[in-house]
Amino acid sequence: MKKISKISIIIPLLNEEDNLALLYQRLTNVLTTLPYQLDGYEIIFVDDGSQDNSLQVLVALHEKDPDHVRIVEFRRNFGKTAALVAGFELAEGDVVVTMDADLQDDPDEIPSMLAELEQGNDLVMAWRVERMDNQQKRLSSRIFNWVVSKAAGRQFHDLNCGFKVYRRQVIDSVRLYSDLHRYIPVLAVWQGFRVVEKPVTHHPRHAGQSKYGPGRIARGFMDLIMVLFITKYLRHPLRLFGWLGVAVLGGGAVINLYLACLWLIRALNLAVIGPIGTRPLLAVGVLAMILGVQLVSLGLLGEMLRYFAYRPEEEYTIRRVW
Repeated sequence: MKKISKISIIIPLLNEEDNLALLYQRLTNVLTTLPYQLDGYEIIFVDDGSQDNSLQVLVALHEKDPDHVRIVEFRRNFGKTAALVAGFELAEGDVVVTMDADLQDDPDEIPSMLAELEQGNDLVMAWRVERMDNQQKRLSSRIFNWVVSKAAGRQFHDLNCGFKVYRRQVIDSVRLYSDLHRYIPVLAVWQGFRVVEKPVTHHPRHAGQSKYGPGRIARGFMDLIMVLFITKYLRHPLRLFGWLGVAVLGGGAVINLYLACLWLIRALNLAVIGPIGTRPLLAVGVLAMILGVQLVSLGLLGEMLRYFAYRPEEEYTIRRVW
């Protein structure tokens, strides 16, 4: 048997009172029969502002099993990313598992996902090949995964699934805020970690209602723009703003050169041409040149900020040192 010092299970939840006791029991059954020499395990429930009896259920579980059950209670609903960050901060394990509290994620899949870490991977994503959700959720997730995969240059099948297994180094290296939890695999790949997808069994929701509505789609795509900037241009802002600025500035210069030629032809009476100053194209050309200069300046400003905020330890991640 191989040794893992400790496993931390992090479960963000919102109004899941009817699922928690059964989830705890199933997790306990799995964690106490793992083929590893564990120094211990912990199940961290993060109550993200529940309005039902979820907290009371959790307190009862903690009183029943204080050595393994830990609780984080938010004052209000802050969202899944914040719940995961709070769980990551509290977790003590060198292997961290995240999953939802609705029992659609199967705890029995944990051993096979841990086995993927033994193959040299750093993050194992659950891939719900046969999803037990409604058609609208399946379709929106399929579109979302396709768009992100194309933008990121890496195939992802199920970014929205919260069931993942991490090595400790991953959660220590990836910064999360806003709704970036769904982009953890993209950020991990950017950091150089090995990410793999594992097909898993997906179950219908045991009890309660889904907390995710159509609004998360719009937020997700806005966050995608931010993630693409972080992963592609954060360390070289001039490469984005500089090229945009040069393109816009060049377009404005061409427009103004064209108008200057027309003005010269009119001034020399070589052709009958109306006044240049009343043409909307002149305003477009001037504004384009101003915008181009501003974009280049913004890129240079970003480079200066990066220079003075440079920290070598954030430029790379180390897998191991011999």
